[in-house]
Amino acid sequence: MNVNTILFDSRNSSYIVVLKDETGSKILPIWIGAAEGNSIAMALGNVKPVRPLTHDLIVSIFDRLEVEIARVVISDLIDNTFYASLYLLHNNKEFHIDSRPSDAIAISIRIGAPVFVEEEVIAKQDSSMIDTWMKNLGESGSGGGTEFNA
Repeated sequence: MNVNTILFDSRNSSYIVVLKDETGSKILPIWIGAAEGNSIAMALGNVKPVRPLTHDLIVSIFDRLEVEIARVVISDLIDNTFYASLYLLHNNKEFHIDSRPSDAIAISIRIGAPVFVEEEVIAKQDSSMIDTWMKNLGESGSGGGTEFNA
């Protein structure tokens, strides 16, 4: 999936990162914190901060240790909480580490790593509810959100 857009929800001062598949038929909105939302918005806008943000630091550490970030997988949705993993390659061995989706996405944007979402996560979403949320938050041009396009 690709980061399609990021919306700012002014009602609760949080962001919503919106993932869509290549055909646009599958959508996954993930509510995230303000710091992670700002980091993602900056990376999408190719804004380079004067000093590295946390996600820039993580990318630099992995780079210095010669660890490749192969992919991000959003693997589960339990009680409205998303779960993700960063899949890493080092010395021809692959391993994964647990991550919040927001952090994994912020890192993946910076290095161009692909983002995958397990089918069961998509299936757990209520599509009619998603349509209503997105319309209310400004995806269709109305509502209380501010949109940042990828």
